[in-house]
Amino acid sequence: MEFIIACSAHSPRVATLKKSATLLAAALFLASCSSEPPKSLVTPLPTVTSKPLPTSPAQPHEPVRGVWLTTVSRLDWPPISSVNASPANRINQQQQALIDKLDKLKSLGINTVFFQVKPDGTALWRSKILPWSDMMTGKIGEDPGYDPLQFMLDEAHKRGMKVHAWFNPYRVSTNVKPSTVNELNNTLSLHPASVFVLHRDWIRTAGDRFVLDPGIPDARDWITSIVAEVVSNYAIDGVQFDDYFYTESPGSTLNDNATFRQYGQGYASKADWRRHNTQQLIEQVSRTIKQLKPNVEFGVSPAGVWRNLSHDPAGSDTRGAAAYDEAYADTRKWVQMGLLDYIAPQLYWPFARQAARYDVLANWWANVVKPTHTRLYIGVALYKIGEASKMEPDWTVNGGVPELKKQLDLNESVPQINGTILFRENYLNQPQTQQAVNYLRSRWGN
Repeated sequence: MEFIIACSAHSPRVATLKKSATLLAAALFLASCSSEPPKSLVTPLPTVTSKPLPTSPAQPHEPVRGVWLTTVSRLDWPPISSVNASPANRINQQQQALIDKLDKLKSLGINTVFFQVKPDGTALWRSKILPWSDMMTGKIGEDPGYDPLQFMLDEAHKRGMKVHAWFNPYRVSTNVKPSTVNELNNTLSLHPASVFVLHRDWIRTAGDRFVLDPGIPDARDWITSIVAEVVSNYAIDGVQFDDYFYTESPGSTLNDNATFRQYGQGYASKADWRRHNTQQLIEQVSRTIKQLKPNVEFGVSPAGVWRNLSHDPAGSDTRGAAAYDEAYADTRKWVQMGLLDYIAPQLYWPFARQAARYDVLANWWANVVKPTHTRLYIGVALYKIGEASKMEPDWTVNGGVPELKKQLDLNESVPQINGTILFRENYLNQPQTQQAVNYLRSRWGN
């Protein structure tokens, strides 16, 4: 029997809160269903200028034609070559590269960019909670000389494109190398410093990365405050979390036994408690966004399989690693509870992959959202197009165009599917995808 392993492709000093932070603090306190607000004196809630909330009625949504633009490990942007340039040249190279990408996306008919603003424990915006990302300069905490998120918003919005700020909520680093530990420790003198040194008791190792322990209420509140900072201070169109909640690998599991002993009373199993923790984060982030700016959308992009039919009568007729069991994310329940404006499952398989057929999963998700107000966007595996695969040969037939066409045709024919998101941007520039890119331009382009 074939069984699919679903690996994500994605995959200050002590300060007194000013009165202008009161509204945000109140929103966070209301949103937190699980604990008292953070006790931290070194990571205060952000100062926010009160702005009127939009009151216009919700506009009809055009179908999303989106792309994920990744910054972790500089996979899509910024250009690796820019990091070692002089400051002036670095800024120019990075900004010009983003302008060129947005121009190309516009020509392809892309109307929404899911921009990774928090790839790990660092920020691509001017934050009072997180240090600057080393993705821009090569050094954590170094000011890149401009605000990448603001630049993206300005350039995308002038082209009529929407921007969703994409957060990886729990990841602190992409590895646990001694050099990474040293770099994180060296942020202690920065304002703000890394959570790695400010809240060492929140940090665990899982999947060969440093991560926050999702079972710690203060850690969830801290993540919520980060999202609130961006929502309050930037004209983003949406917020998205990816599928990295509990992210373990067989040789690097998350040791949360002590956290479970402290907070897990009353749960039949650690698995149930973990799912509750993940739901708590989604609930409080959702409530906080709606209290601050109701028109900002909140969505999640989970692994494509919720549960398999063999394990759950409500599951899909698939044989894949399931978000419910692997990431402790009950994504179907979040839709049913109305916590999400949209859900964007990663359906990274072709129609012919029997263990996880594209059409089986797309239709399963369509039925999940049907009785709800949650919109459904489908994540499509642009990164597989043109790549030879013994298990999935359809990606190379006629440049992958027939497979892509079938997937887009299905997405546009099912009423509950409201759009498509391509993973990921830089694959639009690769030789093996050019037939598919030309097809997208002919189908979606202006």
